[in-house]
Amino acid sequence: MVGPLWPALLVRPLDAVIVVAALVMAGVHVLSPVVRFSDEQARSRLLSFAGGVSVSYVFVHLMPELNAAADVVGSETVVVGMIPHQRVYIVALLGFVVFYGLERYVRCSWVDTDAEQPEGIFWFHVGSFAAYNALIGYLLVHRELTGAQGVLWFAVAMGMHFFVNDASLRHHHSDVYRRTGRWVLAATVLVGTAVGFLVDVGEPVLMLLFAFLGGSVVLNAIKEELPEHRDSRFWSFVAGAGGYTGLLVFA
Repeated sequence: MVGPLWPALLVRPLDAVIVVAALVMAGVHVLSPVVRFSDEQARSRLLSFAGGVSVSYVFVHLMPELNAAADVVGSETVVVGMIPHQRVYIVALLGFVVFYGLERYVRCSWVDTDAEQPEGIFWFHVGSFAAYNALIGYLLVHRELTGAQGVLWFAVAMGMHFFVNDASLRHHHSDVYRRTGRWVLAATVLVGTAVGFLVDVGEPVLMLLFAFLGGSVVLNAIKEELPEHRDSRFWSFVAGAGGYTGLLVFA
């Protein structure tokens, strides 16, 4: 469905909030590689804090919305076929599994880290996250249903999430990510936002997209906390999750 949102583009104050939020989220990709820390511990604490924020958003804010929308999605059998009523959560699980498979493929395809990385692996990895970022940019527009506060909560959580993803992609791809990858990911956030203003897929499909995003965010945040090679900080993660949960509940 194309058209209904376009005439209102940048007419309402909320549209300006959405555009600014998209620019800030894109700016995270542009600026995060140049952020310098006093030591590695400070960097680890910030990454763990950011991971806690993004996971908190999924469990405390997004999942309750998906639960409320399950009846809407369940009524649209033409869109989702014969999957049971829990289809929203099955799609969330799918998002988790898809990005787990992506990470396993990238890790297993480049076992010899001393050898030059195949260009195809870089573009497959970055291309997958580009599609992911475009989805987030698209869904940012549709946070308008919860007002300016909903847009801001989403933008903060996803901005933190981008910061964590950036660290992972730089670890995998180093200089080529700094030169090219970060600009691709920044651009696709803005492309997704523009498409969000132009295209309305309808509430049932929208809820499925949010469900897929929820599962993906959880996987992409947690995979950075669990590996032994990264000095993650449990209490920083707890502070991010607890602090952001407090804001979502009481603000």
